[in-house]
Parts: sequence; structure tokens; C-alpha cells
Amino acid sequence: MWFVIFFVFFFLLYLLRSVLMPFVAGILLAYLLDPLTLKLQKCKMSRTWATVLVCFLMILIVLPAIFLFLGMVESQVTLLVQATPKYLALVLEKARPALQRLAERFPGLIGGNLEEMIKGNIGNGVKFAGALLKGLIANGFAFINLISLILITPIVTFYMLRDWDTFVRKFEGLLPKKSKKGIMESMKEINVIIAGFIRGQLSVCLILGLYYSIGLKLVGLELGLLVGFIAGVISFIPYVGSITGFVLGIILAFAQFGDVTHVMYVVAVFLSGQFLEGNFLTPKLVGDSVGLHPVWVMFALLAGGVLLGFLGLMLAVPVAAIIGVLVRNMIKRYKQSSLYLE
Repeated sequence: MWFVIFFVFFFLLYLLRSVLMPFVAGILLAYLLDPLTLKLQKCKMSRTWATVLVCFLMILIVLPAIFLFLGMVESQVTLLVQATPKYLALVLEKARPALQRLAERFPGLIGGNLEEMIKGNIGNGVKFAGALLKGLIANGFAFINLISLILITPIVTFYMLRDWDTFVRKFEGLLPKKSKKGIMESMKEINVIIAGFIRGQLSVCLILGLYYSIGLKLVGLELGLLVGFIAGVISFIPYVGSITGFVLGIILAFAQFGDVTHVMYVVAVFLSGQFLEGNFLTPKLVGDSVGLHPVWVMFALLAGGVLLGFLGLMLAVPVAAIIGVLVRNMIKRYKQSSLYLE
């Protein structure tokens, strides 16, 4: 029975994935903002007015952040397109002796002047990079669907946040009385895992993004803000963010400066960032008690992204937490059963 329900649910989720994103985003925002609303209620404020205040504060913070982010991305992408010929020329200058030796050693394989061949393709490479970046930006906006997110998500967030307690009570009322206690205990465990991981990891991503961006700009990297932002956002996927930013930073540092010193500065920024994350940020903000292994999180995010796109990325961690709790409960029951004890 439960298998059929889950199958139908995920099948409908797959069919409606193109229109569900603002609704899922609104529900997740309401879930994340519910603790703040509860604190305002304790200050003798009604649920409705607490919801209004929380949503107003969210809009007041999020809208300027979006405009600042878009401006930063536009300036950094423009700088990247403008600086690409200079970077390529500098890299070619540094690599010329090695390229000449390669051409002399394998004349038949290379077939001609390798340097001229590379120079001839620099212009095409720049054009391709610019077109690719423009395509990524255009697809990003189409993918996010700004109109639906801006108009629908705040409305869904408001109503879900205002009526959150009502939905929880109705959900509890639908549970079978025989297994209600066990289900509610599992739901509480799932809530602790999701809340601890999402809220904690978002804080880690924000702090790391700021740290990497400021550190790389102080080093003198022209595209430091963009690299730091990318590294911070992708840090939601364990290890991937730091590795991606590390590789991009080294490549851009060598292309911009052409020396080992600035490359080592970039290495120092990311190594110190990893030390900060591993010893202070993750233990304090996320903790070890959330029960989500990094490999399981990576698999969930990748699988969710492949199956449902951005919607799958939003649902990946909650679904991973639910599956993890169910599996642990099944193992616990198995160890208490006669099959295991015999």
C-alpha cells in the first residue's frame, strides 16, 4: 500500500516538475522561517501578524540581495569575456618553449606551426566562451522562471507559514492510531535532520562564499568575486565546492599573473577556508548529529538534479533524510526481531 502511494506521488512529481518549483520553494521557505515565526508568537504576536512581519523582512533582505547578485554576475562575466584574450595570450607566452619542443619532437603528429595554430583558434575560443556564457545566463533565467518565482513563491510562503500549525494538526489527524506514535517519532527525527542540515549548511555556504570572495579579491584575482561565489554555492555539495573553486582559482591566477607566487596565494585562501569549514563552521553550524553522510548527500543531489532538475535539487536533502530515517528504523526493528536474535 505504502509503496503504491509513494510510486504515484513521485510519478506525479515527475509529470508536474515544470510547474511545481515555486510551490516547493514556498513550502521550503515556510519551513525554514517557521522557527522565527514561533519566536514572534511567544512575544504575544498573532500568527498572522508574525507571518506578515517575517515575510516583509524576507522581501526586504532578499530583493536587494538579488539585484546585487545580478549586478555582480553581469560585471564579472563581462570582465571574463574582456580578459579572456589577455589570459590566453599570457598562457601562450609562458607555454611557448614547451610548445615549440613538442612541435619539434612530433612534427608529423602536429603538422605545422603549433603556436600559429593555437593563436588562430584563440579568437574562436573567445567567441565560443562568450556565447556559452550568454547561453548559460539565458537558460538560467528561463530555468528559474523569474516571473513564477517572484509572484507565486511569496504567496505560497505566506499562506503556508500562516497555516503551518493547522497543516501539521490535520496531518496528525489523518495518521492511523495504531502507528501514530511511531510515525510522529520518525517525523520528529526527520525534522531535526532536515532543519539541522539545511539551515546549517546554508550558513556554511554563505560564510564560505564571502570568505573566498574577499580572500581572492585581496589576492588581486580579477574574477575573485565570481570564483568565490561559485565555490560558496556549490559547497552545499560536500567537497565539490572547494575543489571547483580551487581549480578555477589556480587556473585564473596563472592566466592573470603568470607566476607561482599568486597561485600559492590562491592555494592559501582555499586551504585556510577548508580549515575554517572543517574545524569550526561545519561542527558548530551543522554538527555530526544530522545523520546525513556526505556521500549520501552527493548522490541525492545528483540523482535529484538528473531526475527533476532544479526541483530535484530542492527536494534532494529532505528525501534523503526521510529515506535515511526509514532505513535506520528498519534496521533497528530487524535487530530486535527473532530473525536477528536467533
